[in-house]
Amino acid sequence: MTQSTKRTVDKYLVTFSRLGDRGAQEQLVIRYQKKFLGHAYRLLGDTEQARDAVQDGWIDILRGLPKLQDDGAFPAWAFRIITRKCARHITGSQKHRVVLQTMSDEPGPDHMGEDEIERAADRKPLHEALAKLPAEHRGAVALFYLEDMSVAEVAVALDIPAGTVKSRLMNARKKLRAALEGEDHG
Repeated sequence: MTQSTKRTVDKYLVTFSRLGDRGAQEQLVIRYQKKFLGHAYRLLGDTEQARDAVQDGWIDILRGLPKLQDDGAFPAWAFRIITRKCARHITGSQKHRVVLQTMSDEPGPDHMGEDEIERAADRKPLHEALAKLPAEHRGAVALFYLEDMSVAEVAVALDIPAGTVKSRLMNARKKLRAALEGEDHG
């Protein structure tokens, strides 16, 4: 499915969800649940806190849909809600945060073919370098590269200026390059 087709389907689902169509709301949740969980986990570093933040976020998202004026703005608007829920969890939490271990849900070697194991091993240094980035950089990188959002959409999702998004992306790329080059030369 192309990116424009995905966005068209999203707009359709948002439109019908706003009108109270339960089936469309369920499909919207199915399409975005994993993305929101991944985003929340990258920001919080804890699976349970991420689930709680996303669950709280969905309540606000579904209640706020009737007020959303541009159906095409749904992804950035919804990610912004999830980001704010994560910020509240960070602020309200007295626990020590767990260090992020990985950015993706890669299956273990027991469930992978030889080619998949080799590809996963090739990606390991990148995932380790990503895990070492500050949460705000991980969030910007993930939304920009993994969710294929524009700088403006990332800015809305993270509730920061576009210039800050660009700065975070630039700094994250520098840190990733240094970490990966260090791996090659060290």
